[in-house]
Amino acid sequence: MTVQVPHGGRVLFIGDSITDTGRDRSCDSDLGTGYAMMAGAWFTARHPEHRATFLNRGISGDRVRDLRARWETDCLALAPQVVSVLIGINDTWRRYSENDPTSADDFARDYRQILESTRRLGARLVLIEPFVIPLDDAKRAWREDLDAKVDVVRQLATEFDATLVAVDELFQAADVDDRVWTSDGVHLTPFGHALLAQQWLRAVTPAA
Repeated sequence: MTVQVPHGGRVLFIGDSITDTGRDRSCDSDLGTGYAMMAGAWFTARHPEHRATFLNRGISGDRVRDLRARWETDCLALAPQVVSVLIGINDTWRRYSENDPTSADDFARDYRQILESTRRLGARLVLIEPFVIPLDDAKRAWREDLDAKVDVVRQLATEFDATLVAVDELFQAADVDDRVWTSDGVHLTPFGHALLAQQWLRAVTPAA
């Protein structure tokens, strides 16, 4: 199932550092340097007459609870027609780096709340699976925690009739060294961002 962007529609990318990618906070229209910028640029290059607007409200380090806290300002107040969410890896990461876990139930509760408020807005939803590209055994062990959160995102996509961008296995499909895609197992190289942008563009089309 694909999401259709209406003519002149507003598309919001929101999430953590993978979406943020150093965007300029002083410029509301800055898209950063990652998949959000690439996807927006390619969509516009293919459909310049559609005049869609793309916004980025990723914030590095965010967990789903942080999205919930800023959802009114950084999502609902912008009145987007399409909302694309990528969140979850920090909910796993903090368990291992700071002994500050987020249970799958808490993750689902907060994620469901932001989706419920967005559905009342009438926006279409694109949910991107959180992912890890394990470069070592330590990151590989994160699967114990992350798998349950990936399952939550898949279940919520079904529950809210959202379009799922399945990327958890995307980076494993190409027979290359994982360092092509990432430098640390989480943050993407330009090539990883390009692959993610391509996958996103398969899920989003202009409305007729």
